[in-house]
Amino acid sequence: MATGVWLVGARGSVAATSIVGAAAIRAGLAEPTGCVTELPQLQGASLPPLSDLVFGGHDIADTPLAKKVDALAAAGVVPARLVAAVAGELASADAEIRLAPAADTQREAAALIAADIAAFRDRHGLERVVVVNVASTEPLVQAHPAHENLEALDDALRSDPVLPPSSLYAYAAFSAGCSHVDFTPSTGARLPALAEMARRHGLPHAGHDGKTGETLVKSVLAPMFAMRNLRVRTWSGTNLLGGGDGANLAEAGPNAAKASSKQRVLAETLGYEPQGHTRIEYVDDIGDFKTAWDLVTFTGFLGTAMRMEFSWHGCDSALAAPLVLDLARLTAAAHRAGRSGPLTELAFFFKDPLGTVPHGLAEQWAALAAFVRGLGNA
Repeated sequence: MATGVWLVGARGSVAATSIVGAAAIRAGLAEPTGCVTELPQLQGASLPPLSDLVFGGHDIADTPLAKKVDALAAAGVVPARLVAAVAGELASADAEIRLAPAADTQREAAALIAADIAAFRDRHGLERVVVVNVASTEPLVQAHPAHENLEALDDALRSDPVLPPSSLYAYAAFSAGCSHVDFTPSTGARLPALAEMARRHGLPHAGHDGKTGETLVKSVLAPMFAMRNLRVRTWSGTNLLGGGDGANLAEAGPNAAKASSKQRVLAETLGYEPQGHTRIEYVDDIGDFKTAWDLVTFTGFLGTAMRMEFSWHGCDSALAAPLVLDLARLTAAAHRAGRSGPLTELAFFFKDPLGTVPHGLAEQWAALAAFVRGLGNA
């Protein structure tokens, strides 16, 4: 049986690139470059094949998916030659994208969202559905007493808008019996009441904030400094990005949420937090691409002051899309194997992963490989 991937933010760049990529790989028109689940260490019968993924989702925009993909092709994000070749699959996915429902209460909205997901599952006879949040980053959420307890949350949702949109979708996903992945730094399922809900329903969830660029490099370099006993004094970075994500991060609230997520790897890996900040700036002209510059100053033997600089230039959607496909496959396999609660072994994919986990990429990779081997034995 096929596996459903329900994308929150289904008409955005990351979602559209994921759908095009899966269709192109299925048709033999592209290689699965960037999909780590296609590496020999992670391949196995426990993972649903890329060719068996069926896409749908919600969005607040009604722009046709084909129009979005044409724009991505014009920007050099996806190869133009693929767009016409996968037009049929794009149309099928577009037919499964629903507008975010309007309702009088959040409880009613969650019920409508869950009904859309369940209907999608039934129409396609899917074994299971993974809900993946790839929508725009939200500001950090203000704590509310209802976030601490599921019964209190259920009661509050009847009258008060106590959940940010990302968390409302997580609530709806769990209500529909679906696993959930937070690919953004938004709150999503990271509330005690929602973690409790996932456990009660026997559902796995993973997150959050996909690790695609600068932070990926940090997760390799920070352990190097730690293992060589070199004291990092400052680590400052500037990120320039365009596109819809860049425009959203030009707002103070989402910007603060993203910057906080990007810095966590340093304190966790080094054992202390060096001076410096990560700045995020919107540059409309570079579209869906992003550039990061980092400056690291550190102290060596006898107090000798030294420095390191690096730059990273990449296409955000092309870096993120294969990870979305990976996470959908891994989370579906975990659900099938009977896993529930936070999938801490998927920290490899995230800037700000769930649980108490190592933040060095090599350790995260080892945990991921062991996780996949365990699924094969389940």
